[in-house]
Amino acid sequence: MNHRTTPDLNDPALARGFSSADAFRVVPEGLVAGQSAEAIVSSGEGYWLAGGPIVFTRARLLWRTPDGSAGEASFGLDALNNWVARAGGRQNLDIAIERLSTPRPELVPVAHKRPKIVGVLNVTPDSFSDGGKFERADLAVRHGAAMIEEGADIIDVGGESTRPGADPVSPDDQCRRILPVIDGLAGRVPISVDTRNATVMRNALDAGAAIINDVSALSDDPNTLNVVAAAGCPVILMHSLRAPKTMQMAPHYKDVRLDILDYLETRITACVSSGIARNKVIVDPGIGFGQDDVHIALLMRDLAVLHGLGCPVMLGASRKSFIGRVDRPGPAAERLGGSVAAAVLGLGCGTQFLRVHDVAQTRQAVAVWAHTHGL
Repeated sequence: MNHRTTPDLNDPALARGFSSADAFRVVPEGLVAGQSAEAIVSSGEGYWLAGGPIVFTRARLLWRTPDGSAGEASFGLDALNNWVARAGGRQNLDIAIERLSTPRPELVPVAHKRPKIVGVLNVTPDSFSDGGKFERADLAVRHGAAMIEEGADIIDVGGESTRPGADPVSPDDQCRRILPVIDGLAGRVPISVDTRNATVMRNALDAGAAIINDVSALSDDPNTLNVVAAAGCPVILMHSLRAPKTMQMAPHYKDVRLDILDYLETRITACVSSGIARNKVIVDPGIGFGQDDVHIALLMRDLAVLHGLGCPVMLGASRKSFIGRVDRPGPAAERLGGSVAAAVLGLGCGTQFLRVHDVAQTRQAVAVWAHTHGL
């Protein structure tokens, strides 16, 4: 249960929250994009969200209640600043605002300021959306090249399905599936490899991959931390409640936003401790990787809270099954409308990476969104 309140500036729970940088999270609200954004920041009425092009003009605090769920209180920025000054939490708020507002590194440079589109390329017989369509290396390379022509900034190649209920795939089988595809696409755009296995990561990097994408946030295989640290490459840390085989079995959280944020923070810390630079880390909340539809709705609504981790954010909601449960149940390929809607929601929350199956349609949605905001 979430406790949404009108903020009581004398509430001791809020004061306790500001006594520790880890005891509260800030959800940016009042998000504004476009030509008025710069004027808002110049006037001191808002902060850039992750360096822009969106600003936030309000903030909602989340903190743990005694039962572990979330208390919530929404503030205008002036009210928040004034109260924090009285409560003695100035330093912790400054840290939170700095993490939210600092520009993110351009891990994948592009000529204009917009989210990067990551095209999904599953070289598997059993992925939830397109399993078997691109299992042959030549077909996979052809599809990857087509997505690049459509506007993909990155191609994400995976040889192991991580759909709910999926069984693990051996490193040898993963490498057999993906290495010819990486070799055929490397050099056109950066290639990321979607795997939880250190051996597969190492071989993929040798074949030309430039980014690691791990649904276990480098936790399944203890050797993955060393592989990524040695390579010095960007890494995508995704939250998953459990392994794919069991992740959708009665998922439970005290609060899905706070629990996922806390988990990702621990994984970022593990990366930094292993020699991976924080500015090489991208975070992904793992939509559909151990959440029910209520959890997903809450995560999507408050997606901007992830910027508080100080890392670029990836959203991967494309063709996920919750879309069909919201409207028009049917095959994954028929979820285009919901996938584009989720991507546009991510745009409005300042998401830097959109992982999608339908590149051309997403690219067009991004272009229209940017055009209407003067970007």
